[in-house]
Amino acid sequence: MTSPLALPGWRHVYSGKVRDLYVPADSPGDARADLMLVVASDRVSAFDHVLEPGIPDKGVLLTTLSLWWFDRLVTGGDGERGIPNHLAADRVLDADGLRALIPAAVVGRAMLVKGLEMQPIECVVRGYLTGSGWTEYQDSGTVCGIPLPSGLENGDRLPEPIFTPAFKAPMGEHDENISYERTIELVGVERAAELRDLSLEVYRRASRIAEARGLILADTKFEFGIDEAGVMTLADEVLTSDSSRYWDAAAWRSGTTPAERMASFDKQIVRDWLAAHWDKTGTPPQLPAEVVARTAARYRELLARLTS
Repeated sequence: MTSPLALPGWRHVYSGKVRDLYVPADSPGDARADLMLVVASDRVSAFDHVLEPGIPDKGVLLTTLSLWWFDRLVTGGDGERGIPNHLAADRVLDADGLRALIPAAVVGRAMLVKGLEMQPIECVVRGYLTGSGWTEYQDSGTVCGIPLPSGLENGDRLPEPIFTPAFKAPMGEHDENISYERTIELVGVERAAELRDLSLEVYRRASRIAEARGLILADTKFEFGIDEAGVMTLADEVLTSDSSRYWDAAAWRSGTTPAERMASFDKQIVRDWLAAHWDKTGTPPQLPAEVVARTAARYRELLARLTS
């Protein structure tokens, strides 16, 4: 994985598989920063490995889509409340006029955000049966321990969206699917209910927006934090190709195989190629140019279909 950029005025504090996190250079080292810079890279990961090469413009595409969704959700509409998010103003007015706070080197793929007390829960919402949920359902008729009706097929819509939280594991470890009862133990009764209800609300609202554009939001995950006023706040990325499964609605209705019904607008092309060409031991092989190009095209197509 390439080293994070040196950005004047900012200090690098963390790198995930895709994002790099910075705080102001003069921030105390042992305190939560009031402002942070979240930079999305072009890195792509699968099976817990960062792969080479990256996906061209992926960081810009993910950031653009997150910003688009944050804007749709914070305004509410049709009697719905606005969902607070962690975005901070990225320009200030000083004696020299309007000054940008995001360094030029990362403009387009960075967000300036408020520091929050992040909750240790990955808030996963599933509206359709797929992925690891389908695997569990075949074995036990449940998804993350939640009983579902019998007779469902891979890719079917669930009777109602379900909240299936995960515990955010320390860096380098796997997140752990947990029960709602375990969520209560971690964050308390009131916060657990708030996380669940907010997650389901945002999923339902986003699903309606996606459906109006011929897309199905099969599942997604959210992260939330508490701001200084005690408000639960939507954070990190939101409803991107990296955090969500989107399918083409027409293909889902007419497809006769799972591959036809659930061709997703994300890195599934990468996962499929890697699964066919790597035994998950040692260093993963380099991605072929054709796989990189097809994946980039799917990311671009999703952004165009949602925002046009």
